[in-house]
Parts: sequence; structure tokens; C-alpha cells
Amino acid sequence: MVELYTILHYALVFYGYALIVYIFMSWFPGARESSFGQFLTKICEPYLEQFRKFIPPLGMIDLSPIVGILVLQLARAGLGEFFRMFLF
Repeated sequence: MVELYTILHYALVFYGYALIVYIFMSWFPGARESSFGQFLTKICEPYLEQFRKFIPPLGMIDLSPIVGILVLQLARAGLGEFFRMFLF
């Protein structure tokens, strides 16, 4: 069971890093049109779209990535508590 926790924990960590890289790619023109940018768009946009439905952009600022990263952090903490409470 420790292996399952480790895999899920690192999957959430890596997805959080992918979101951060995806956010920073918006600062560079043409970065999202690269093959790596298109890959990140395919894996990050469906997740961020869920938050954009409820949190509209404030002018030029999109707050959905911040909320998305916060939700990932809470999920990672909840996962840790779940495994500590029920399995260890």
C-alpha cells in the first residue's frame, strides 16, 4: 500500500509542476504551439476548464490556475491523511 500512496503522491506533484510550466508558457509567444506546449495543453486544459466555469477571469488575470494548484495541494494532503488514518 505504501507503493500506491507513493505513486499517487508523485502523480499529483508532477501534475502540479505541469500546471506551473503550462502557466509560465503563456508568457512566451509561440511556446504553447510547440509539441511540448500542445501536450501540456491536452493534459492541463481539461482540469483548468472545470475551474473556469465558476471563476471568471478578472480583466487579463485568470485565477483558475491558482485555484487548480490549491485544489491539487489539498488533494495531496487529503491523500496523505487518508493513507495515514486507514492504512498505516
